[in-house]
Amino acid sequence: PVQICGAGSIDVLFSPLGAPTNAAIMKYMNQKKVPHLFIASGATKFGDHKNFPYTMGFMPCYQIEGRTFAQHVLATQPDAKIGIIYQNDDFGRDVLKGFKDGLGAKTSSIVAELSYETSDPTIDSQVVRCKSAGANVFMSMTTPKFAAQGIKKVAELNWQPTHYIGNNASSAGSTLKAAGFDISKGIISSAYMKDPVDAAWDSDPAVVKWRAFLDKYDPAAAKNDIYAAIAYVVSQVMVQVLRQCGDDVSSDSIIRQAANLRDVESDLLLSGIKVNTSPTDYYPLEQLQLVRFNGERYEILGPVIDGGISKA
Repeated sequence: PVQICGAGSIDVLFSPLGAPTNAAIMKYMNQKKVPHLFIASGATKFGDHKNFPYTMGFMPCYQIEGRTFAQHVLATQPDAKIGIIYQNDDFGRDVLKGFKDGLGAKTSSIVAELSYETSDPTIDSQVVRCKSAGANVFMSMTTPKFAAQGIKKVAELNWQPTHYIGNNASSAGSTLKAAGFDISKGIISSAYMKDPVDAAWDSDPAVVKWRAFLDKYDPAAAKNDIYAAIAYVVSQVMVQVLRQCGDDVSSDSIIRQAANLRDVESDLLLSGIKVNTSPTDYYPLEQLQLVRFNGERYEILGPVIDGGISKA
């Protein structure tokens, strides 16, 4: 077995959680030349290979999701009038930038662009203003609580825009259930993994294998926790990095191989979505599958979309 953490030193910091916490240590990690790998955050800053060559994210970054939504709007609604509500922080501004970059010359189709603070009690007034502006596309760049509020308010107003919510707020078991499955029908979001909470995947071999893995190695883990599934995927990718390192598991070798992944697959990733990196591309996952909620579960919507900012 490979010992990644040596006595008195760390050869790699693997999959730490959160944007603020990792932003606080990324400069230090790079000064010490310790690989700061596969961060559990979608912040775009964790793909800055020029300034932080030892730091790499994992999840599709927020700008990639924004670009993916924009590509779908352009392809399906050429006469879109878009209302946007976004969280006034790094997360919300990141998605917004990606969305605007994806729209390109069509940013003029945005008729309302409204922010909110996490301390705000509701986003009801912003939803009303989006409708009043004549929007027929509603882009909700929000966290779960506010996404659920938006769904409820849209229904209350009897407004019927094409409604997008981010992957981070898309859980059918929490966000949509809290809002109400009946009024969530038609919601469009993005995905890159099989959702073990969705009964549609119950008999999928990869999900069956994942549940058996938990039963054996972590029986106390919640099988309805999507983060337990994400941890499984990112661990498979880390194993691939170590395989490519061979006998040299030094920090330099680990970061070199982490930036040299070619079409790496995990059985829990959706079909067609693969992990790719290079010395100039520190975004392992740049593809997303759009999905639409049918009132009971999400269904695949169109082909996998490459929203990669490294290719922009």
